[in-house]
Amino acid sequence: MGRLVFPLVLLTLVYALVLGSFSPADLALGAALSGGLLFVLRPFVLPGESAPGGVLGRMAAFFPFAAAVARDVVIGTWGVTLVTLHLRPIGRSGIVAIPVGERSETGLAVSALVATLSPGEVLVDVDRGRGVMLIHVIDAADPEEIRRRHEDFYRRYQRKVFP
Repeated sequence: MGRLVFPLVLLTLVYALVLGSFSPADLALGAALSGGLLFVLRPFVLPGESAPGGVLGRMAAFFPFAAAVARDVVIGTWGVTLVTLHLRPIGRSGIVAIPVGERSETGLAVSALVATLSPGEVLVDVDRGRGVMLIHVIDAADPEEIRRRHEDFYRRYQRKVFP
């Protein structure tokens, strides 16, 4: 119960700031809405042991995660631009199986979204039987490097925010 107090106060404060009113009725409504939101999103906002650092740790880890995603988008855009302008050969495009590993359902969805955000890669399917994400890559000449890059991104940036 004590873990809910800080997020509840923070969300209520955001509600009051957006509304521009700190009247008791508005604060009560904000607390009720914040409580409902926390109840629905509790598995994400207050995870078990899978995301160390709690809510504050996840909030702090979000900024390096977002910067890493932006970096990947820029690198992917540059690579696809070079291929499109025929300044770099395509190489061998294909589908690479990326192991899901310890990702939760939310972590799997975020990994798939991040892979698809970066030009040059797109999620094709998630094969739960084999425990892999199938990603089509514009240059799949070195599938082990692609797997290593995705696992490294997950371990360094994503796991702290979206396990």
